[in-house]
Amino acid sequence: MATEEMKKKKVMVAIDESECSHYALEWALDNLRDSIISSPSSASAAEEERTLIVYTAQPLTNLSYLTAASYGSARTFSISTPELIRSLQENQKKIALALLEQAKEICAKRGVVAETITEAGDPKEAICEAVDKLKVNLLIMGNHGRGPIQRVFLGSVSNYCVHNAKCPVLVVKKTG
Repeated sequence: MATEEMKKKKVMVAIDESECSHYALEWALDNLRDSIISSPSSASAAEEERTLIVYTAQPLTNLSYLTAASYGSARTFSISTPELIRSLQENQKKIALALLEQAKEICAKRGVVAETITEAGDPKEAICEAVDKLKVNLLIMGNHGRGPIQRVFLGSVSNYCVHNAKCPVLVVKKTG
């Protein structure tokens, strides 16, 4: 007899605003559809619950320069620094929610109901923490296709997740 945790299969697609993450979501829906949704007509649907989670992490933007820049300078802003920071953070969250809404529509067009989650933090660490916290069985993400020099300076979220996520990671590389 399967335990409750074994019955729940969770697949998480980590997305950002890039074309490669959009491609990874569509690839997962096209190629893993039967693995990520439960069909009411299938015999296993009663025994196994499957969930697709579309996840995005809002990078923590370093806004300390705004505070530092406001000291010793003539205030030409009609908005205070804390209000500006709050406004920028709210705008960033709106962008993330719009991205998730677009992803949800893509899923719905293919007959898949997806759960969406957004969190703030360093994307690579936030993704791995979400995988652990949500008990994800498979993480799917796109590959930006950065060269070795760019990876040295910018890092690779997918590479970090491959080595640190507590589940299998499928990195979808756009060809052509």
